[in-house]
Amino acid sequence: METARLLRYRPAVWTLSLAVICGLAGCASIDSLERGGGGRVHDASYEEVYRSAMAALEENGFFVEREDHEKGQILAKSGVYRPGLWPCSGNLIGIFLERVGPGKTKVDIQEKLVWPAQKFVCEEKAPPVALKLARYLSEKTFTGAKPVASTASSDEAAVTPSDVDSPPTGEVAPKKNTYALVIGVEKYREKLQRADFAAHDARLMGEYLTKVLGYPEENVVVLLNDRATRTDLEKYVESWLPNHVEQDGFVFVYFSGHGAPNPKTGDAYLVPYDGDPSFVDRTGYPLKRLYESLGKLPAKDVVVMLDACFSGAGGRSVIAQGTRPMVLSVENPILASGKTVVLAASAGDQVSSTYQQKSHGLLTYFFLKGLQGEADRNRDGTIELTELFEYVKPQVQRVARREFNNDQTPQLVGSPEMLQKGVRLIERANP
Repeated sequence: METARLLRYRPAVWTLSLAVICGLAGCASIDSLERGGGGRVHDASYEEVYRSAMAALEENGFFVEREDHEKGQILAKSGVYRPGLWPCSGNLIGIFLERVGPGKTKVDIQEKLVWPAQKFVCEEKAPPVALKLARYLSEKTFTGAKPVASTASSDEAAVTPSDVDSPPTGEVAPKKNTYALVIGVEKYREKLQRADFAAHDARLMGEYLTKVLGYPEENVVVLLNDRATRTDLEKYVESWLPNHVEQDGFVFVYFSGHGAPNPKTGDAYLVPYDGDPSFVDRTGYPLKRLYESLGKLPAKDVVVMLDACFSGAGGRSVIAQGTRPMVLSVENPILASGKTVVLAASAGDQVSSTYQQKSHGLLTYFFLKGLQGEADRNRDGTIELTELFEYVKPQVQRVARREFNNDQTPQLVGSPEMLQKGVRLIERANP
């Protein structure tokens, strides 16, 4: 009892004692944490679980020492060495993730004390951290039967469930050589106006890609808010995609959030989480750079979907203070002869609207609605990009005029050869 009291109220003594004991007997290290082979399967996507695990560690006072998104490995250390904290709740935590099916992820949580002999002092003093984290993940994080509105954080707009929030079920032809990068930035570090429902757009787009379009879950990366910095975009566009995409593959890139113009050069930029329109050339990600990087991939088809606008006139676009809006479209000479097709939310002099009633960007809502089958006019079970565009364009124009007194005309931009050949999004057998 006296030893426990000393450890609790004299952290300096504890730190010194631990250092001496570690030197004599050795202590557990981050590298000693390994996948244990067990774990619990959650009804949530790999991306959802990964984000939730990071949040769980932070809320429980742990500091991530090392993470590897692709290997599903997060290694963290507790704040046990800070004064006033009780050292009996586990010092090291390893969270290991494994994709075990569409929308299902196994979570294996390993816990270790830095000094194994602590268990004699800490016996029954606090519940194991592994148990606390598992309970957190199960009860507070994953959506399961909870309403969609509960998936939004306090920094995101409250979501009202809509008719596209449940991907349709049915036989879907798997597409092995397909890869997707999905980006949704709703809140910004630089206190920019929030791009309402952009994160919700991206979450749902990731689900549709795996459950409706047949993409392997391990081939779909979803980056949301503070996980979508300029560095993140560079890493996944310029390293992850080139390292994974194989010959004659199919690539889908989706961005929901703000765009911005560079008034000096006339170039269009995606605005990442840490983007600043006043320094857009240094903090934004140029569309030209995106197109150039995608054009170098060995893919057969590349589709880019932009639920953003770039004029700086409002909607899903921002501009440096004191700068006038400008006409700026997504067209680029690179697209004229390449293999990339771009579906953009609006023309260069327009703004992209948010469909508040449906909790989505206007383009994204009707895109998902079309994937549910509304765009399959001939009912052959196959939906091509041009077929989907022919459904989306008049729907967006109609709602923009009726609800927002605004002109918004989606654009489909690419070489004539790419637009004529037909890019298939869904190949599903007739019921």
